[in-house]
Amino acid sequence: MTIEYTYIDSPAGQVWVAWCRDGLVSVDFVDPLEDAQPDPDWEYNADLRCDAVDQLNAYFAGTLREFDLPLVLHGTDFQKRVWRELAKIRYGETTTYGAIAGQLGKPTASRAVGAANGQNPISIVLPCHRVIGKNGKLTGYSGGIDKKEKLLRFERDCLS
Repeated sequence: MTIEYTYIDSPAGQVWVAWCRDGLVSVDFVDPLEDAQPDPDWEYNADLRCDAVDQLNAYFAGTLREFDLPLVLHGTDFQKRVWRELAKIRYGETTTYGAIAGQLGKPTASRAVGAANGQNPISIVLPCHRVIGKNGKLTGYSGGIDKKEKLLRFERDCLS
């Protein structure tokens, strides 16, 4: 299966978007300091046209609040359950790792939820940036806390 990717700009920095015929494979921040790069087996396409690029551009323009995309998820059953819960977090709102653990019927699994959250291959669309610590502090974001803060501020600003 061929996976193509392109880069788009966001309020929190440049992201790549990887897409195949079955749907969205990956969205993540480009970070040269962390060597965060697309998979070397993917094919770069500067002119990639797909629903994911269109919807992400609309989201970053402040005109889209809910994604409707086919997702290609590779992970454990538990990770996929966590990622499905992420998709339920409403635009501009936040929840906690413990709350997600409770929704999964595993109230003591907040650390496992955090670990699954950190492995989310489809940032922004599966909004792991909307998950915060139980004390209300911004914690753990693979793109960096500064990007998490920018995304949350962007959503709040779009709502006002």
